[in-house]
Amino acid sequence: MTDNRKPVFLVIGAGAGIGGNCAMRFAAGGYHAVCARRSDEGALAELVGAIETSGGSATGTLLNAAEDGAIEELVARTERDMGPIYAALYNLGAQIGNRSLENTPHRIFELGWRLATFGLFRLAHALFPAMIERGQGTLLVTSATAAMRGNAGQHSHAAAMGGRRMLCQTLNAEFAPKGIHIAHVVIDGPVDSPPLRKLLGHRWDGFAASKGDGGIIDPAVLAETYWHLAHQPRNCWTHEIDVRPHSDVPWWNDNPAPEIDAN
Repeated sequence: MTDNRKPVFLVIGAGAGIGGNCAMRFAAGGYHAVCARRSDEGALAELVGAIETSGGSATGTLLNAAEDGAIEELVARTERDMGPIYAALYNLGAQIGNRSLENTPHRIFELGWRLATFGLFRLAHALFPAMIERGQGTLLVTSATAAMRGNAGQHSHAAAMGGRRMLCQTLNAEFAPKGIHIAHVVIDGPVDSPPLRKLLGHRWDGFAASKGDGGIIDPAVLAETYWHLAHQPRNCWTHEIDVRPHSDVPWWNDNPAPEIDAN
């Protein structure tokens, strides 16, 4: 039987930055956006309202992704009540700030893994059977520089995001031949978002000025990259991409080797 409902774009981590802007972009492109976030029901309602005001359709739900069965129930409920999930975005962060080894409790380290890696595994486990049956699907995964390089004080975050990256590779190895595209998106720069502005507080204006014109990633523009990734022809899939402002030094070159006198 043909399912005539709109295709669904599922966002886990639908905040006001990357997740919310991707939801708006995909809704504008004809998807029904299912927006899930951990807290702030008011902000979630604002996002859904903004999408509907713009002519799109969306649904919002609160989700504790670390809770056993929560992701699985959301996927099952969405497929049953909203429509087939043709694209999904796993956009949960696991950053706890710089912490020395002795100041990183076991439970905090494990929580980073649960959110960054285990949650993604659970989403794929719940989502992929229906995508395989349909013969297509896309899973977009927001990641960070920590997935590529571990810095001091980033034990939890780097381990979790590094695991996320490797999981994306193993999923692609198994499921790309079955028509499912997994794209690991490394965000190697600051994204203009309420959490970043709140973190910097009164320092925001100075930080923005120091970055110069076009020196901070605009999440609405970044959403176009996610849209493109989700609609690439399968003979030219991008499996990993890193994004940064034009003025930022790439992560692999921000500590250049000292000059050597060859004389």
